Amino acid sequence: MDVGLKRELEAKVHAGERLTREDGIALYESDDLAWLGGLAHEVRTRKNGDVVHFNVNRHLNMTNVCTASCAYCSFQRKPGEKDAYTMRIEEAVRLAKAMENENLTELHIVNGLHPTLPWRYYPRSLSALKEALPDTVSLKAFTATEIHHFETISGLSASEILDELIDAGLESLTGGGAEIFDWEVRQHIVDHNTHWEDWSRIHRLAHEKGLKTPATMLYGHIEEPRHRVDHVLRLRELQDETGGFQVFIPLRYQHDFVDMKDGKVRNRLQARTTMATGAEALKTFAVSRLLFDNVPHVKVFWVMHGVQTAQLALQHGADDMDGSVVEYKITHDADNYGTPNKLTRDDLLELIRDAGFRPVERNTRYEIIREYPGPDAARREAPQPMRL
Repeated sequence: MDVGLKRELEAKVHAGERLTREDGIALYESDDLAWLGGLAHEVRTRKNGDVVHFNVNRHLNMTNVCTASCAYCSFQRKPGEKDAYTMRIEEAVRLAKAMENENLTELHIVNGLHPTLPWRYYPRSLSALKEALPDTVSLKAFTATEIHHFETISGLSASEILDELIDAGLESLTGGGAEIFDWEVRQHIVDHNTHWEDWSRIHRLAHEKGLKTPATMLYGHIEEPRHRVDHVLRLRELQDETGGFQVFIPLRYQHDFVDMKDGKVRNRLQARTTMATGAEALKTFAVSRLLFDNVPHVKVFWVMHGVQTAQLALQHGADDMDGSVVEYKITHDADNYGTPNKLTRDDLLELIRDAGFRPVERNTRYEIIREYPGPDAARREAPQPMRL
């Protein structure tokens, strides 16, 4: 990068000025990861100090049957396929109740786009789960793609659907279905009809109804850095309008290594892609933090990055390590990447302290539940956050 441009970008970040599309592309072109990380760390420290947030959550996927066959997805199954499943509501409640003694504060629900399940299955599921679980457990459920699917199968508007789901106990949408918004890429990776116009419409409605939601980006496949910049800037503009996004979550695209029990490789991208390296992941976190100036948090989903890269991401703009998860089928069905199925609360505390930060447990709305001590400053070998 030209030294003059580097100094210009530094000055804008130090002054808190908004970066442009051209700035974002220039940042991706830089090969100075330490410099990028330092700038992003300055911004995350300005917003969140030495804190790293986490929560105790569990994922529940009630069905993997899906009408879509997205090119990157190894989770979906067609009706009648081996390993296709759909839970009865009672089964979903039983699984959720089994988690009750783990002091979780969030149940995260994402499903396939089932072709025959009736719309009423979904609000009834939330009502049953809400009734079965303690009041301290928030239901974070459904992507904008699922809400759009519910419009199709119910004949109701997204506004009516959200009202019913909120009445049933919904406290937040999930951020999925975003992938990459630019049609140049999206037409090759997505096999459903929920694109930027409907994804943004549904999140806008959710924000108008008082919900706070996350936003995601699936990176590291066939997209280029300019597509990532475009993706973030679309979300930034919507955030200017609604203020409803609490957190941005870059998700690393995964190859399909083990999902061949029936002889099928459902990930149709991997023959022409390589997964993003750790350095590319850290660059993506740094540039995202620098561009997305109006969202308070950036989350590293350790399941899709590995715990060591996740720790490093905390030095490159991220301030949230997600939760304890347990059985994240959407990724673990595909990658066998080496991440554990579960991190306990104590595991997360140790990882955050080991990276040099102070752990803070939060709920779905980023309200603080408990603050924990940071690394022991008296120990010579105790890690410390990157100094500004």
